[in-house]
Amino acid sequence: MAKQTIPVQKNDIIEVEFQDMTHDGSGVAKVNGYTLFVPYGLPGEKAKVKVLKTKKAYGYGKLLQLTSESEFRTEPSCPIYNQCGGCQLQHLTYEGQLNYKQKQVQDALARIGGLEHVHVHPVIGMEPPWRYRNKAQVPVGEEEAGLIAGFYQKSSHRIINMEACLIQEESNDQVVNIVKRIANDLGISAYDEQEHRGVLRHIIAKYGKQTKEIMVVLITKTKDLPHKKQLIERITKEIPNVKSIVHNVNPKRTNVIFGDETSTIWGEPYIYDYIGDIKFAISARSFYQVNPVQTKVLYDKALEYAALTGKETVIDAYCGIGTISLFLAKQAHKVYGVEIVGEAIADAKRNARLNHIENAEFAVGQAEKVIPWWHKQGIQAAVIVVDPPRKGCDEVLLKTIIAMNPERIVYVSCNPATLARDLRILEDGGFETKEVQPVDMFPHTTHVECVALMSRVEK
Repeated sequence: MAKQTIPVQKNDIIEVEFQDMTHDGSGVAKVNGYTLFVPYGLPGEKAKVKVLKTKKAYGYGKLLQLTSESEFRTEPSCPIYNQCGGCQLQHLTYEGQLNYKQKQVQDALARIGGLEHVHVHPVIGMEPPWRYRNKAQVPVGEEEAGLIAGFYQKSSHRIINMEACLIQEESNDQVVNIVKRIANDLGISAYDEQEHRGVLRHIIAKYGKQTKEIMVVLITKTKDLPHKKQLIERITKEIPNVKSIVHNVNPKRTNVIFGDETSTIWGEPYIYDYIGDIKFAISARSFYQVNPVQTKVLYDKALEYAALTGKETVIDAYCGIGTISLFLAKQAHKVYGVEIVGEAIADAKRNARLNHIENAEFAVGQAEKVIPWWHKQGIQAAVIVVDPPRKGCDEVLLKTIIAMNPERIVYVSCNPATLARDLRILEDGGFETKEVQPVDMFPHTTHVECVALMSRVEK
C-alpha cells in the first residue's frame, strides 16, 4: 500500500476556502482532502494561508490575507482581541455567533449521539452581548514600568496587560486597575511563576449585579500580606460599594489559582446577589454563575421543562450552591440536591435559609453514590435534573437514573459533546429526547449552554 503524502508542507503559502469552524472557533479548510485548521477563518471565506505545522491527518495554518469575506465577519471591538485568549469569536457578528453555536450543538448530537431527529431550537442570545461577567480573575505580572494584570496570551502564560475587558462588568475593570495601582504604589511585588518568587499572584473582583456589592480577593504566594493596613485603607477609600476584602494564600508551584488558606481581612465574608427573586450569598471560593442575566433565562427554561405542579419530588444532581435547586423548590413538593464539594453544600444550605426555603435538602457526596442510597430509602423522583461539569455525567449515575425511571429528565449542559454522549445512553435506557434549547451564557466565546428535555418512553 502506497504511503499517503501530505499535500502541504510547513511554510507553504496557499489559497484555501473555509468550509466549517471547529469547537474552538478555528476555520476548517480542505486541501486535496487534507484538513487545515486556521484561527479567525470563517465558513465561505477564501484566504491566503501560511502552513505552520503538519501532522499525518491534519495541520495548522496562519491567516495572512482574506481574498473574500463572510457576510458575518466584523471588526473586533476589543483592541487586544488578537493577543488575549479570553474571547474567540469577536471577529464574527453576534448573529453569526448564535448560528455557529446552534450548529455546534446540532453537529454534536448527530455525530456523537446519533440524535439527528432531535429539534435544537435557535440559541437564546443576550442583548446587548457585552459587559456581562460578574467575576474578574486575573493573574498579576511585572514589567519595567510596574505591575501588570490581564488575561494570558493565547496558548501561553504571558500576561497581556489589560485596562478594560468588554465582557467584564465595568466595576470589575475599575477594581482590578485600582488594586493594581495601589499594590504598585506600595511596592508589593508580583509573583513570578518561573522563579517561584514574589507576592501577588491574582486579583479577583466579584460584583453583585442587582445589589452592586463588590468583593476583592487578593491571592498571594506569601502568608504575610505586605502593607496590609495601607492596602485595606486605600481599597476601601477608592472603591465604592466594596463590602468584603479577602486574602487567600497559595504557596504552591501550581497553575491552580486558590490555595487552602482563606481569610476575610475586612468587611463581610459574603456579598449578595439575586437571580430572579432568589437571593444568594457569594463567598470568595463559592461558584456562582458569571452571567446572572442569562442564568435566569437558562433556569426559566429548566423550570419550564420540569413542568412542576407542586406535587413532585425532584432530585438535582451536581447541585453546586443550590442555584437550580432553589428555583425548583419554589414549585416542587420536595427537592433533594447532591454535590461532591462540601463548601458548595454549606453554601446551598445557607442560601436555602436565606430565602426561607424549607423543602430543599442537600447532601455532600458523589451523585452516583448518594442517589442510589436515596433510592434504597424509598425516595422516588418524578423529575431528575442534572447539571454536570464539562466531562458530563458519571456512567454509574446515568444507570441509576435509568433504574429510577423518572417521568422527566432535565439535562443542563455546558458541553455539547458530553451532552450528546449522555443523551444517547439515556435514550438507550428508555428515554426520549424531546428538544434542546441552547442559551448563550458567554457571548464572544465558543462556549454554549443547553437545556435538554427527556421523557420516559411508556412501554
